[in-house]
Parts: sequence; C-alpha cells; structure tokens
Amino acid sequence: MGKAKKTRKIAEKRFAKMKTMISPSDPRIKAKLRAQPRKKKPEDPHKVKVNEAPQVSSALFFEYNTQLGPPYHILVDTNFINFSIKNKMDIIQNMMDCLYAKCIPYITDCVLGELEKLGPKYKVALRIIKDPRFERIHCLHKGTYADDCLVQRVTQHKCYIVATNDKDLKRRIRKIPGVPIMYVAQHKFTIERMPDAYGAPKV
Repeated sequence: MGKAKKTRKIAEKRFAKMKTMISPSDPRIKAKLRAQPRKKKPEDPHKVKVNEAPQVSSALFFEYNTQLGPPYHILVDTNFINFSIKNKMDIIQNMMDCLYAKCIPYITDCVLGELEKLGPKYKVALRIIKDPRFERIHCLHKGTYADDCLVQRVTQHKCYIVATNDKDLKRRIRKIPGVPIMYVAQHKFTIERMPDAYGAPKV
C-alpha cells in the first residue's frame, strides 16, 4: 500500500506541474476561461524590406572558379595523408598524375597539430608532411580543429583544392561553390567538381 501511495503522489505532482505549463490561450481550456490570442502588429506597407544575401566571390564566373589553374594549390587533410600511406602512394607524384600539372600541397598548423596528437603510430605521416615540397600555412584562429580551419580558408580564398577522404568535410565543402575536392579512390587520386575549362579529369 505504501508504494501505491508514493506513486500516486508522484503522479499528482507531475500533473500539477503540467497544469502550470499550459498557456492561458490554449484551445484545451474552456472558451469562457480562455485568454484571447495576442494580435500581431500589422506590417507597414510603406516600410522598405531588406533582404540580406551573402556576397558572391569575385573569383567565380557562374560555377567556374577563375582562380583555379596550374600550379594548383592543394590543402591536405589528415586522413588524406593516412589513406595515401595505406595505399602506398606518393602524394605529390599522384597529385600531378591526377591534374596533369604542377601541384603545391599545403599543410595548415591544425592538420600538423592533429597528426602530432595521434601519437607515434603516425610518425611516417609526420615525416612525409615535413618534406620541404609541402608548404606550411600558419593559422591565426584558436583551437586545432582542422575541418573548421579548412572550410573557413576555402570560403575566404577560392584558389585552393581540398584533399580529403572525410565524408563530413566533403559534405561541407560541396556547399561552397567553386571548390574542388581531391580524394583517394581505387588506389588512385580522383578530383571532384573541377571545371571543364582546365581539362582536368572529372567524376
């Protein structure tokens, strides 16, 4: 009996709490006791409507990015390096085979920080990116989350190709117009969203 009383009291408390949550204009309340809904202020027909639209980059000519051209500047992500090592592929050589032009891979401080955090298993990857052919980009923002850093960089500067195998990062970059994505597929590098104007292979 004691247990049943306790549960009833708990149920009563819950019901009492629910009562206080119902708004006075709720349709479940009787029409006499119900409060009138607040009327919205009518819009002024003479007021000028302002629509804010993001500024389109001057680098874009419709879907074509005019800033893309040899030598290609490629921002490399952590997992792209790891996939290349797993497939035993030379990063710079395969980039040039994919794009038929000179390629300059860029490593941001965030990507370097991520690789250092991953520990001794990724010593080979660290040794590869410390090659003098890889250019370093210094980050001025706080934190070491590479995905946000890469997205922010390609949004501001449209001269980069992003090399990544990360599905989430790919999804985010596809929303930014004029930024191609390079990834590892079937033991070779493949490019996605590359303008036809430069004769690069397209998926």
